[in-house]
Amino acid sequence: MDYDYIIVGAGSAGCVLAEALSRDGKHQVLLLESGPKDNNFLINMPRGIGKILNPESPYVWQYQIDKGIKELPKDSAQNHETWLKGRVLGGSSSINGMIYARGFARDYNQWQSLGCEGWGWRDLLPHFITHEQHELGASDERGSSGPLRVTTHPKNSSGPAVRRLGDALLKAMADAGIATTEDTNGLKQDGAGYQPRTIGDGKRCSAAAAFLRPAMERSNLTVMHQCQAQRIVFENNRAVALDVQHRHRNRRLKAHREIILSAGAIESPKLLLLSGVGDNKQLQSLSIPKIHHAPQVGNNLQEHYYIQTQFRVRDGSLNAAFQGLGLARSLWRYLIKRQGPMGHAAQEIIAYTRSRPHVNQPDCQLGVGLYSLKPNQFPPLPDNQPGITIGGYPMHPTSRGTLRLQSSNPDTAPLIKANFLQTQEDQETAVAMLRQIRNIAQQPALATHIKEELNPGAAAGSDEELLEFYMKNGMTAFHVAGTCRMGNDPDSVVDIRTRVRGVTGLRVVDTSIFPRLPSGNTNAPTMAVARHAAGMILEDVITSR
Repeated sequence: MDYDYIIVGAGSAGCVLAEALSRDGKHQVLLLESGPKDNNFLINMPRGIGKILNPESPYVWQYQIDKGIKELPKDSAQNHETWLKGRVLGGSSSINGMIYARGFARDYNQWQSLGCEGWGWRDLLPHFITHEQHELGASDERGSSGPLRVTTHPKNSSGPAVRRLGDALLKAMADAGIATTEDTNGLKQDGAGYQPRTIGDGKRCSAAAAFLRPAMERSNLTVMHQCQAQRIVFENNRAVALDVQHRHRNRRLKAHREIILSAGAIESPKLLLLSGVGDNKQLQSLSIPKIHHAPQVGNNLQEHYYIQTQFRVRDGSLNAAFQGLGLARSLWRYLIKRQGPMGHAAQEIIAYTRSRPHVNQPDCQLGVGLYSLKPNQFPPLPDNQPGITIGGYPMHPTSRGTLRLQSSNPDTAPLIKANFLQTQEDQETAVAMLRQIRNIAQQPALATHIKEELNPGAAAGSDEELLEFYMKNGMTAFHVAGTCRMGNDPDSVVDIRTRVRGVTGLRVVDTSIFPRLPSGNTNAPTMAVARHAAGMILEDVITSR
């Protein structure tokens, strides 16, 4: 079967690309997704995340990760974790926490300063605006007529006690120096507010819902799910086809123009390596024929290392709404009115903050969930007593990890070493962030709400104890990026038009090309990057005529 473009991965990037490349009707576009359709009720219901984001879910890839923390025993359980990524139409946007965070202008201007000309804030802001159907309305910073629903956490959705606790948390943050703002995605780079979410009418608005589903009516767009890419086929260093397994049947799919990898920061570099684009020594060790020596494939791995602190509160917690009769009432309210706790995103409040007085820009993201979880339970379960979670991570980690193949078998997961908290800067920022969370919790505005700190707990007082707590209890934020770095230098994996160096007919468009992690969550930046890349792809069609 022949197509002009084959896109591998129907996630946040792939859905946007498929819509954009098929819009004018001139090109035959094929979108491949290794997972099933996204028609499960638990995907649409925002708090269904508690069921679908776990290793037993049919909607996820799972990878066993070496955290690479030298201060912990190498083979200890605390130095390993499971990473989950979306494997369903919509990709991770169908299983994520629905947090809408665009990143800051300086993030993209830094990309530009690193050699990615044309990827600055002024280049990407129009794409964010075009995508948004924002509840707060149109402005110079926001869009209101796009396909992606963006709403702010409804302050009165779960009762007056919950509202009082939420308002008290924002007051405490303001007293601790983090001013309250209506729109935390505005150009003002510090601030706290109720969470902007990709939720509309009480339902998750994934990339599949916003971009792909309307485009699937087009005759020139074909979507194949449960179709796993195995290898890229090259002729004279040009990518011409994909070998895939579709419903247990092997097939070869031809692309007349280009193959675009949008399978994410784990699967995209894995597919390049399986196809002979990567470090020569690694390829030779696995008897993979070399197509192009690209030693940086799989390097530059970055991830936000997330930590949760929990507090016992007197009232306002949602714990009771997620268990027993409370859960039944929450489900009934959601089914009847699309309201209440089951319509919330993963957290109710977000804040961008500076970890220390000398830091000249926000370097940490905090998120407040008006619930707490039982310790050492998986899947996680709400605590029986009222509690809240204040989590967060340093937004600009300087530690870097690696991804390597373990086998030439496409069914074998890659070997991933994250190397969390392995620079002094990362460690100092992590400790300072934990101290800032404590400072917020100790503000007078929360005196009548918080009873005690559950973890780290009073026993963790010194910097060394806080760092040990972070190292042992931190976890992925599901934001892995950087493994196919974009740049204008010869060592970059893709050039600034997302073309894979050393070959033709092949691009990568997903978080793997990010040279640096943006501030905060990666879903919104990925969609904007995909729209920007789609414009380049279509421009190149005109240029080649």
